[in-house]
Amino acid sequence: MTHIHEHASVNTTYPDTRLPVPAASSSAVSWGAIFAGAAAAASLSLILLILGAGLGLTAVSPWESRGLDAGTVGIAAIAWLTFTQIVASGMGGYLAGRLRSKWVDTHTDEVYFRDTAHGFLAWAVAALVSAALLTSTMSAIVGGGAKVVGTVAGGATVATATGAASMANGSSAVEGSSMNYFVNSLFRANNPGTPANGAADPASPAAAPAPAAPSQQHVSPAQLGEVTGIFANSITTGALPQEDRQYVAQLIAQNTGITQQEAEQRVQSTYDKAQAKLKEAKEKAQQAADTARKTTSYLMLWTFISLLAGAFVASLCATFGGRQRDL
Repeated sequence: MTHIHEHASVNTTYPDTRLPVPAASSSAVSWGAIFAGAAAAASLSLILLILGAGLGLTAVSPWESRGLDAGTVGIAAIAWLTFTQIVASGMGGYLAGRLRSKWVDTHTDEVYFRDTAHGFLAWAVAALVSAALLTSTMSAIVGGGAKVVGTVAGGATVATATGAASMANGSSAVEGSSMNYFVNSLFRANNPGTPANGAADPASPAAAPAPAAPSQQHVSPAQLGEVTGIFANSITTGALPQEDRQYVAQLIAQNTGITQQEAEQRVQSTYDKAQAKLKEAKEKAQQAADTARKTTSYLMLWTFISLLAGAFVASLCATFGGRQRDL
C-alpha cells in the first residue's frame, strides 16, 4: 500500500501533455469574417469598375467612324459589369468562409449551410456599401431616363415659348435660335437686283421706268417681340388665326415695302416652315427618349442578373473557403 501511494504521488508531478480540446463557437455567424469579405469585395469591385471605365473611354472616340459603336460599347459594359461582380463577390465569399471561426461538433450539412450563408451575407453587406456609395450615380441614371420620358411630349413647345419670351424681353441668350431665324426672315427686303412680277431689266432701253418703291422702315425690337409672341402662341395651339396673319403681314408690308398679299403669303410660308421644324424637333426628342428608356431598362435588367450571379458565386466560394479552413 505504501509503494502504490508513493507511485501515485510521483505521477502527479509530471505535466499533462494532452492537447486541449477547442471550445465550441458560441455563435453560428462570424461577423468579423463577413465584414472582412465584404470590405474586400467592395474594394475590388471599385477597382475593377474604375479600370472598366478607363478601358471604355479609350474605346470611344468623338470622331465619326472611329472607335467602337454604341452597341458594342454597351455589350462590353454589360460583360465587364458581370465579370466585376463575379470576381469581387467570389473573392469576398472565399475570405468570409476562410476566416470564419471553426465550428466543433457540428454536422457537415450544417457547416455547409453556414458557409453558404456567410458568403451570401458578405455579398449582401458589400452590395449595401456599394449602393450607399453609388446612390447618387444610380439615381442620376434612373431619374434622368424617367425625366426625359416624362417631359419629352411638351419639351420642344416649352423651349420655343421660352425662347420667344426671352426674345421679347430683349435677351441675347436665344440669338441664332430657330424662332429668331424665322421671325427675322419675315422682315427681309426683296432682292433689289431681281425684277419683281416679271418686269424687264431696268438697264434695257425698252424697259419702262420702275415705280418708286414705298419707303421702308426699320423694324423695332418691340415689333420683333410681338411677332415672335404671335408665332409662338400659334405654333403652340397648332393654327395661325386669320387676324394674326393679316396683322403680321401688315407689319411686314410697312417695313419691307412689299404688298399685303405677298406679305400674307410670306407669313403663311414661314409659319409652315416653323411648324415643320418644331415637329421634326419633337420627333427627334421622342426618339431620344425612347432610346434612353430602352437603355435604362436594359441596364437595370443586366445589373439585376449580374448581382444574382455575384450572390451565387459568393455563396459557392464561401463553401470552398470554409472547407479549406477545416482541413
